[in-house]
Amino acid sequence: MNISGEKIFQPASIGNLTLKNRIFKAGCFEGMSQGGKVTDALIDHHRQMAAGGVAMSTVAYCSVSFDGRAYEHELWMREALVPDLKRLTDAIHREGAAASIQIGHCGYFASKSVIGAKPLGASPKFNLFRLSRCRQMTFEDIETKINDFVNAAIYSKEAGFDAIEIHAGHGYLLNQFISPYTNKRKDKYGGSLQNRMRFPTEVIKRVRKALGPGFPVLVKMNLFDGIRKGLQLDESIEAAKIFEACGASAIIPSSGFTSKTPFMMLRGNLPIREMVSNQQKLIRKLGLLLFGKIIVQKFRYTNLFHIEAAGKVREAVDIPVIYIGGVRFAEDLEQLINNGFDFVQLGRSLI
Repeated sequence: MNISGEKIFQPASIGNLTLKNRIFKAGCFEGMSQGGKVTDALIDHHRQMAAGGVAMSTVAYCSVSFDGRAYEHELWMREALVPDLKRLTDAIHREGAAASIQIGHCGYFASKSVIGAKPLGASPKFNLFRLSRCRQMTFEDIETKINDFVNAAIYSKEAGFDAIEIHAGHGYLLNQFISPYTNKRKDKYGGSLQNRMRFPTEVIKRVRKALGPGFPVLVKMNLFDGIRKGLQLDESIEAAKIFEACGASAIIPSSGFTSKTPFMMLRGNLPIREMVSNQQKLIRKLGLLLFGKIIVQKFRYTNLFHIEAAGKVREAVDIPVIYIGGVRFAEDLEQLINNGFDFVQLGRSLI
C-alpha cells in the first residue's frame, strides 16, 4: 500500500483504547461459527487479519441471546462461550492488534427453525424472506433484551475483547425500533424519534454503566434504510447525536435493511448463483433462481458511496466517526482521513 500521507498509520484512541493505526477489519459475517461455537477457522480468520496489520479486527454478529439468530452458524453469547472467545482474542493480541465483537439481535428476521420460537419485533411484521410473522415485544421482553445486551457486553470484556460494537443498523432489532418502517407502536417506544430511540439508548446507557466510562462502545447505525417509510438521513443525524449523549464512544454510519435492501450496504452486481448454491431447501433455491433479481434490489457501486451522508453525521457529533463503504484504494484511505473521519473499517477489500 502506497500512501503519501502518514496519518492513516499513526496511533489514535477510542475511549481508553489506543490503536496502532486507523484501519479496522469490519464486522463481515464469516459463516465460521457452526453450532453457535467458536471454530478454529474463525480464530485463524481473525488471526490472519491481525497479522496483516489492521489495528483492530471485529468478530461479526454475535447474538446477545439464543432467540436472536438468523442462522445456525451464528454465535450467541453465553458464559460457556467465554473460554473459546478468549482463545480468539488471545490469537488476535499475539499478532499485535486489538479485538472487537459485534453484538446484536436479529429481531423479526430471526429464523423460527433455528430459535424454535416465534421471532420478536418492534411491531407485528411479516418477513417475506422467512415467510414468518413476528410478535410485538412486550415491556418485559424489552427489559429482558436490554439485560441480554448488558450480559453479552460483560462476557465480551471477560473474554478479552478491547471494544464492543453494538449493532443498531442494517434492519437488526435495535434498527427495527428506530425505523418507522418496522416500528408502528402506539406506546412510549413508538411514534416520535425520541420514543423510537428509547430502547436502543437504554441499551447503550446500561452497557456503558456496566463496562465503565472508558471502555470503547461503538455503535453501528443506519444513515438510511433504503426503503419507503424507513429511516432517512435527517433523523439518522439526530439519532447519532442521541447515541453520543447516552454514552457511545464512536459511531459507524452504514445503510441498508437486511430483509428488504441487503445490497445497499454492499452495492454492485448480485451474486444470485452463489446465493442459490448456498440454500438448503429446494423451494428457496427455485425462488431465488427465478425471482432473485426481483426480490433482491440492486444498487450501483461507486467508490466511497457513504462519504457524503456519513460526512454529515461526522459534522454533527464530537465523538469519533468510523467510515465504512466502498473503500478500494490507498488513495481512498488518505481522502477519508483528510476529510475528518477518525478511522476506516474495511470488509471485502481485506477479505
